[in-house]
Amino acid sequence: MSIIQASIPIFFLLLGIEYAYTRVRGVQLFRLNDSIADINIGILSQITGIVIKVVTIGFYYWVWEHLSVRVVFPGVVWPEGAPFTSAVGFPGFGVRIPELVSWGVVFVLVDLAYYWSHRASHEVHLFWAGHVVHHSSEEYNLAVALRQSALHGLFIWLFYLPLAMLGIPALMWVVCHGINLIYQFWIHTRAVGRLSPWAEYVLNTPSHHRVHHGVNPKYQDKNYAGVFITWDRVFGTFVVEDEEPVYGITHPLQTWNPLWANLHVFVELWRLFWLTRGWRNKTRVLFGSPNWRPPEAGAPIVPPEVTVDNIRKFDPEIPPGLMRYVVVQFVLAILAGMQLLALSKVLPGSQTAALAFYVVLTITNIGGLLEGEGWARVLEQLRLLSLASACATLLMTGALPRGPVALAFGGLLLCSLWLRTLPTAPPHR
Repeated sequence: MSIIQASIPIFFLLLGIEYAYTRVRGVQLFRLNDSIADINIGILSQITGIVIKVVTIGFYYWVWEHLSVRVVFPGVVWPEGAPFTSAVGFPGFGVRIPELVSWGVVFVLVDLAYYWSHRASHEVHLFWAGHVVHHSSEEYNLAVALRQSALHGLFIWLFYLPLAMLGIPALMWVVCHGINLIYQFWIHTRAVGRLSPWAEYVLNTPSHHRVHHGVNPKYQDKNYAGVFITWDRVFGTFVVEDEEPVYGITHPLQTWNPLWANLHVFVELWRLFWLTRGWRNKTRVLFGSPNWRPPEAGAPIVPPEVTVDNIRKFDPEIPPGLMRYVVVQFVLAILAGMQLLALSKVLPGSQTAALAFYVVLTITNIGGLLEGEGWARVLEQLRLLSLASACATLLMTGALPRGPVALAFGGLLLCSLWLRTLPTAPPHR
C-alpha cells in the first residue's frame, strides 16, 4: 500500500472536519454535486495510478541503475536507512545524522523537482492537458485536493529523472514525493486564513495556494510550490493573496463527467494540432503556452477579468430522490475503489481490470445522472443488471459464499427498480 493510499482515511476525516466547520460557522464551502465530482475524479486517478506508478517507478529505477553517478562512482551512495532508532520520547531514541541529513536533502530536492514539474504543467500545453482537471472545480475545499488527473503521471515523472541520475534511490524518491503530496492536501481550504509571517514566507500555505487556483488574470500561473514557497520567491512566480480568487479555469468545464474532465483539453489539443500548418507551429502547439494559437486558429487566448460577483457556477438542478440514489451509488463506488486498490496486487489482471471497469462505469454514470443525461440512466440500468446477472451465475455455480452474493444480487435488483421510479433531472444544456 502506498503512502497516499494509507492516508485516504485521514483525508476523509479532515473533509468531515472542514464540513463541520462550515456548518458551525454558517459558511458554504461545499456543493454536493461538485464534491462528488471531485472525489469521483480522484477515484479514477487512483485506478489509473495502479499501472502508471509501476511504469514510472520502473523507468526511474532503470535510470538509477544505469545512468546515475553511482555507475561512475560506485562508492557514492545516499544513506537511506531510518534516520531514527526508535520513536521520539521512548527509551533508546537516537538520531542517525547521515541518514537524517540524506533524507532532508532528498526531501528538498524532490520539492524543487515538484516546483518545476508543476510550473511546466501550466506553461506547456501538452502537460497542461494532463493537469487541467485539478483546476477545473469552481469551488475550493479539501475535496478539490482529491481532484487529481488520471493521466498527468505519464508526464511529470520526467522531471524527477535528474534525482535518479544523482543516485537517489527510488524508495527515497517515492516516500518523499508521497509526503510532499500529503502536505499539499490541507492547503486546499478556505477555512484557514493567513498563518504567521514566518510560515507564510517559507511554506506553501492555504493563502498561497488559493492564489494558485485563482482564474483571475493576476493570479494565473503563480505560486507553483509544493511545500516551500521559497521556490516561487526565488524564480519570480510568487504573488500574495490580495482578494478572494475566482476558482476554476478560463473556459469552464461545465460537466461532472470524470472521463471528459480528464480528456477535454487533450481533444482540443488534438484538433488544434491538425488544424495548424507547418511542423514548427505544430510543435509549438504541443510544447508552447496553452494560451498560444497559430494564425489559422485565431488570436491568442487572453484570460478575462473576473470577480466573485460576475460569474455563474455550473450547478444543474437534480430532483432530491435522484440525488439520494446518486449518493448511495457514490458511497458504494468509494468502497469498491478502496477495495480495488487494496486487492490490485493479489488479484489476477483480468479480475482487476473487470473491477476497475465497473468502478469507472459507476462514477461516469453518476456524473451523467447529475446532469440529467439520458445515456446515463441507460448505462446505469445495464450496469446494475449485468452485475445482477453475474451474481446469479455465482449463486448457481457456488464459486463464492452464497450469503454475500445473494445479498448483492438482491441489492442490485432493488437499485434497478429504485432508479426506474425516479424522475430525470432536467437537461442542463
